[in-house]
Amino acid sequence: PHGMFDPWIAARNPQRKWLARLGWERRAWKRAALFHALTEAEAGDVRREVPAAPVRIVPNSAPPRGPERHAMPRPNLLYLGRIHPKKNLDALLAAWRAIRPRLPENASLTLAGWGEPEHLAQFRALIPEAEHAVEFVGPAFGAQKAALFDIARFLVLPSFSEGLPMVVIEAWAQGTPAIISKHCHLPEGYEVCAAHPCATNAEGIAHAILKAMTIDEPQWLGMSRAAQALAGGLFSRETVSHQWGDIYSRLLKGESGSTRTHGNRAVPGPGRSHSVST
Repeated sequence: PHGMFDPWIAARNPQRKWLARLGWERRAWKRAALFHALTEAEAGDVRREVPAAPVRIVPNSAPPRGPERHAMPRPNLLYLGRIHPKKNLDALLAAWRAIRPRLPENASLTLAGWGEPEHLAQFRALIPEAEHAVEFVGPAFGAQKAALFDIARFLVLPSFSEGLPMVVIEAWAQGTPAIISKHCHLPEGYEVCAAHPCATNAEGIAHAILKAMTIDEPQWLGMSRAAQALAGGLFSRETVSHQWGDIYSRLLKGESGSTRTHGNRAVPGPGRSHSVST
């Protein structure tokens, strides 16, 4: 599903989505041998829409880890991703405008991303209101993206809706901790102190940024190590590929590939006999 059952997404253009479900989607869901959920939250969304659905939770994998970090970067925040209303960038910019005078003089906010012309125009109109120390650099890929992670003290993503945001685990692989909303569905980051939680309103985002910016270098380095441990463990390519191998091995044998999980504990779920819905 990759986020298509998320309540925020499901509420957009509901008439068209109702027609699609009536026309063909529900039939496909009933035939699916397995639903692939990226997170526990998405598994819950699937089961709400398709109560008897067999579900297996397998996250996307992180890229290889970068070198261990040995120094805390200057106070630079990074947003990297699509320019879209669900990313909640207007609240991020409002929060930045409110707290900028309370941050160190060299603090900055870098925004990198792409989007539809309409959304980009609306976004660009907000940037001058955020006062100084805000830079929009446009799309960033490859070496440029890696360089942005290297100079960022934190990645910030106060989204209203996500499946599993790859940018967060990419940042973790490079040793960059994150400031993320609960809608990023990555509670593992909070549990091991690889991420700070933030609300989705401007006041809550501002509070989270100020709290993150007060930690000292040893604390930040601890967060950086925790982030890389997640990227190299739970979200590693080896861990994820092993899970997919188990799924397809079960399906090819005619067994259920599904599990009902809590955390990393798996309990077999009901089976089907046709396609995998991913």
